[in-house]
Amino acid sequence: MGEESNAKWEGKAIAEITKNSAEQVWPYIEDFCNIHKLIPLDICNKVEGIEGQPGLTRYCATTIKGEADDAEIKINNWVNEKLLTIDPVQRCLSYEVGQNNMGFKSYVSTIKVLATTEDAKVGGCKLEWGFVCDPVEGWRFQDLNSYIDSTLQGMAKKIEAACSESI
Repeated sequence: MGEESNAKWEGKAIAEITKNSAEQVWPYIEDFCNIHKLIPLDICNKVEGIEGQPGLTRYCATTIKGEADDAEIKINNWVNEKLLTIDPVQRCLSYEVGQNNMGFKSYVSTIKVLATTEDAKVGGCKLEWGFVCDPVEGWRFQDLNSYIDSTLQGMAKKIEAACSESI
C-alpha cells in the first residue's frame, strides 16, 4: 500500500441559504438529536448526555434498498455520533463518529452557520460542513465528499422550507 492510502481525508461542502439569516438557521443545526428532520434517516435518537452540551450522543439509522443477483436487498446502516463542541455564539458544532457499521474508523465533522452579512439577524447565510477522517473502507474520497455535499444541499433546502413555514 502506498502512503496516500493512509493519509487523512479532509473535505468541505458549502450550501447557500439566501432567504434566511444565520440566526434563523442555527436552531435547526444545534438540534443535534433531530437531524432526521433534515436528512433522510429512518431514526435519530438520543443515547446519552444533555441536549446542547458536549458529550450528547445520538444514534442514527437508515435502511438502503438495493439489488444483488437480481434480488432486492435491504442494508441497515447505523452510527453513533457524539457531540464534541457546540458554540451558539459562533454558530458551530463538531461531532465524532463512534460505533457504526459503515466502515468509519475515525471521523470528526464541523458544521458552521456563517452569516453572509455583518448582521447575522438579516440576509442570507452559508452552511459549511467540514470533515477529517481516516480512509473509509468501501468508499473513495470523492464519493464521501460528494455524499456530504449532496446531503448538505438537501439540508439547506429543508431548512429554507421549515423557516418559510414558521413565518
